[in-house]
Amino acid sequence: MARPVTLFTGQYADLPLTELAQKASQWGYDGLELACWGDHFDPAKGAEDPAYCEQQKRILSENGLSVYAISHHLAGQLVCDLNDDVRSDAFAPNDCAGNAEKKRAWAVETMKQTAIAAKNMGLKVVNGFTGSSIWHLIYSFPPVSGEQIEEGFKYFSDMWNPILDVFDENGVKFALEVHPTEIAFDIITADRALEAIGRRAAFGFNFDPSHLEWQGVDPVKFIKAFPDRIYHVHMKDAIVTLDGTSGILSSYLNFGQPGRGWDFRSLGRGQVNFEEIIRALNEIQYDGPLSVEWEDAAMDREEGAKEAASFVKDIDFAPSGRVFDEAFAT
Repeated sequence: MARPVTLFTGQYADLPLTELAQKASQWGYDGLELACWGDHFDPAKGAEDPAYCEQQKRILSENGLSVYAISHHLAGQLVCDLNDDVRSDAFAPNDCAGNAEKKRAWAVETMKQTAIAAKNMGLKVVNGFTGSSIWHLIYSFPPVSGEQIEEGFKYFSDMWNPILDVFDENGVKFALEVHPTEIAFDIITADRALEAIGRRAAFGFNFDPSHLEWQGVDPVKFIKAFPDRIYHVHMKDAIVTLDGTSGILSSYLNFGQPGRGWDFRSLGRGQVNFEEIIRALNEIQYDGPLSVEWEDAAMDREEGAKEAASFVKDIDFAPSGRVFDEAFAT
């Protein structure tokens, strides 16, 4: 095994961490990527109380697990999202519900706390979303001006630079999971986001091939486009299921519904070429965790998590550091 295999806990946040840690150990994982919801990790407590951080790490270590990153996707989404409907009310405390700017202010504060908490956990990476004030303009009708798009990237910069200042102060990096509804969702927008943020080192990417695959973006090209910005890796699969009736925009059909144009799949059961991804990660000398983000609406999540751990350990390999026929010279 070349890299530690971890499980992102976001899809299991209804389980207490004590229970999930025991299960994950039995499933074959080396560690957990702790989501900042459920009881898995509280950034406010983590920022204020190092003893709380030790408590959470102890729960893992008692089960033979480590932690390499924490993730605060839901709060990050609120930083730049319009926050103008009820969908995101559950992402913030109850007293923020229905108030777009109150949700945003809470999100900015908790993202700053997450940087401090990560330092207290002895970690170097926080994963998450940024949100986007311009995602709703993705299809340019009514017509969208270049100035409107530029304003969206500037807004992202204005909102995230102060957050990233706190990350820099604590020696922690933020890894955006490039994803539809975020400021960056493909290679072109990822590069534009880096430009908007001044290409500061505190901002990079949580590489997740599944979100690129269904869009038609080559995940391997993403790795090679940003070799020094891959701060964390999600292992997640997807499949395009277009049948001539539905389209890639999913027809308002939820995940797992028949007729949907694409869907997530358990690792190895979709179309992502993980062999080439591992080779590309070796090429850029990525030695961090491979974190399973498990989603498959048609499969039991515990069976899927166990299967995924085995799949990642089987597909991963360390680079050789030499050409095979160099042995002839000796």
